[in-house]
Amino acid sequence: MKNLKTFFFFTLLLLIGVSAQAQLKNYPAKSSELTWEGKKVSGGHSGTIKLKKGTLIFRGKSIAGGNFTVDMTSINATDLQGENQQNLNAHLKDKDFFGVKEFPESKLVFKKIKKLSDTSYQIWSDLTIKGITKPIDFVATVKNNTFTTTLKIDRTAYGIQFGSGSFFSNLGDKTIDDVFTLQVKFSY
Repeated sequence: MKNLKTFFFFTLLLLIGVSAQAQLKNYPAKSSELTWEGKKVSGGHSGTIKLKKGTLIFRGKSIAGGNFTVDMTSINATDLQGENQQNLNAHLKDKDFFGVKEFPESKLVFKKIKKLSDTSYQIWSDLTIKGITKPIDFVATVKNNTFTTTLKIDRTAYGIQFGSGSFFSNLGDKTIDDVFTLQVKFSY
């Protein structure tokens, strides 16, 4: 009888230990920095955009999931000032680009994660811009309670064709690259 009690006691301890390791922990954003850069034949523009909400999910010390919602109405060119900045911001918010009146948010939802090292992960996600969802993958670094990555996004996959040499000819130096970058720094 004593051996049976001991067996059940150790089995219970083992189950509690396994359960504790399998628990997921959510870490909402404490702060974030999102910067974007778009290029064209004659130069380019850069700026910021705000994270509306974001969460990283951990199993133990490893990322197990995550999701981010970006406030598209906050897009702001920081390489210009005054009227030029206002004009570019208005154009980026217009339907030619992100159509923020109809689509005020963009979302990134992690789907699959592969740990590459103690601080590095390959992440496959769904990215939604202008109501269109497409898969995207990237490598992220997690170190000192900070998640960082750079996304390379083909805007034409989300219906943003303005100034694209892939869709229009004879644009000359007005041609805008199809791919823009989004640098993400997310502290939790």
